[in-house]
Amino acid sequence: MKTFFSELKTSLLLTLVFAVLLCGAYPLVVWAGAQALFPTKANGSLLTDKDGTVRGSALLAQNFSSDKYFQPRPSAAGTGYDATSSGGTNLGPTSKKLSDSIQAAVVAYRKTNGLADNVVVPADAVRSSASGLDPHISAENAQLQSARVAKARGLSLEKVAALVAAHTAGRDLSVFGEPGVNVLTLNVALDQVAVPH
Repeated sequence: MKTFFSELKTSLLLTLVFAVLLCGAYPLVVWAGAQALFPTKANGSLLTDKDGTVRGSALLAQNFSSDKYFQPRPSAAGTGYDATSSGGTNLGPTSKKLSDSIQAAVVAYRKTNGLADNVVVPADAVRSSASGLDPHISAENAQLQSARVAKARGLSLEKVAALVAAHTAGRDLSVFGEPGVNVLTLNVALDQVAVPH
C-alpha cells in the first residue's frame, strides 16, 4: 500500500509539473517569441487605413462587391467569406452543378468587367479556393478588373495598373505557385489614392 501512495504522489507531482510547463510556460514562451520576432503576423496580419481603422486581415478574403474595388475569388465558405465556416464547394469535376455555376460565373465576370465574349477568364475568377477564404487573385485576374476599377474611381488605367503591379507578389522562392495579388492590400492602397478633380 505504501508503494501505491508513493507512486500516486509521484504521478500527481509529475502531472502538476507538466501542466505548468506545457500549459503555462511553453505557450507563454511561444507567444513572447512571436511578439518579439514577427508581431504583425502574430497579431493576425491586420491592415489599417490612414486613420487607423482596421480594414481586415491580409490572410482572409473579404467580399468586395462595389465596382470601385477589385473583387476576390468566389467563396463557398458558409454563406460566403465566412471565416467561421471555411470550406470549398466539395463538388467533383464531373458535377453538373459545378459546371453550371462556373459557366454562370464566367458570364457574370465578363459582364461586370465589360469583357468581350471571347476573352479567356482566369480560373480563380470563377472558382472558389479549397478554404473559400484565399485572399489572393492571379495577376491576370487583377489586370482584367483594372479597367472597371479605374472607370469607377475616375482614375487613369495606367495609375490602377501601376498599383496592381506594385502589389503583385512573385512566385514563392521564385519557383512555386504563380504571381498573385492580395485583394485587401490592393483595395486599401486604392482608397489612399487621391481622385483627380
